[in-house]
Amino acid sequence: MSGRLAGKVAVVTGGASGIGLASARLFASEGANIAIVDRDTANLPPTAFGGAENAPLVLDGDVGDEAIVERHAAAVAERFGGFDILLACAGWSTGKGIAETSLDEWEGVLRTNLTGSFLWSRAAIRSMRGRGGGSIILVGSQLAFGGGRANAPYIASKGAVAALARCMAVDHAAEAIRVNTVVPGAIQTPLIETALQRASDPAAARERAVARHPLGRFGLPEEVAQAALFLASDQSSFTTGSCLMVDGGWLAG
Repeated sequence: MSGRLAGKVAVVTGGASGIGLASARLFASEGANIAIVDRDTANLPPTAFGGAENAPLVLDGDVGDEAIVERHAAAVAERFGGFDILLACAGWSTGKGIAETSLDEWEGVLRTNLTGSFLWSRAAIRSMRGRGGGSIILVGSQLAFGGGRANAPYIASKGAVAALARCMAVDHAAEAIRVNTVVPGAIQTPLIETALQRASDPAAARERAVARHPLGRFGLPEEVAQAALFLASDQSSFTTGSCLMVDGGWLAG
């Protein structure tokens, strides 16, 4: 198959819905073999990737569990020989400020958002070293740059994700491993729907969130997927340690 990712293998965590699913489908259409990692793969649409010849490797489990990540990375190696692209989309939010957040909630958010990014990045680097390099894409949030209310664990974790990416970019540049962060604004995904439903007036909360974007709407998962494709492909061959904003103008406004 031809395409910008022809002959590549991509692991997408959080790939059963939202940005992860849209990206996995786009990567596949550009020629990549796909491994999807998600703790809720039951919701993966059965026709998401067309015919059986395009079927991804689907791995169900917690991205924050070291033993599971190592087992899943081994499964990817067994199926494809390793992988060249990591898109770490798995994310979680409790929608609480620090005073209302329990330790279990704090650790749960960081386990998925930050530790999951670390564990899968480590697995990616080990694989990419034997394949002449690769591209790691972590998923941040505009809130980590512009601030937000009642979402402290999530915002803290996403700030740490961006810092982690910059550090890895420097550490592994000589190995031709590029590391970047894609930074979405509010995107129409199950995660944001869950967050809006926590508000006392979800409709008003949606209106306020939309108004933060100068483009006047929420983004679509497919729009973030296009940015991830750029970072995954050789079109971004001189791009590493960067944050690519896909935020509808949120931070500019």
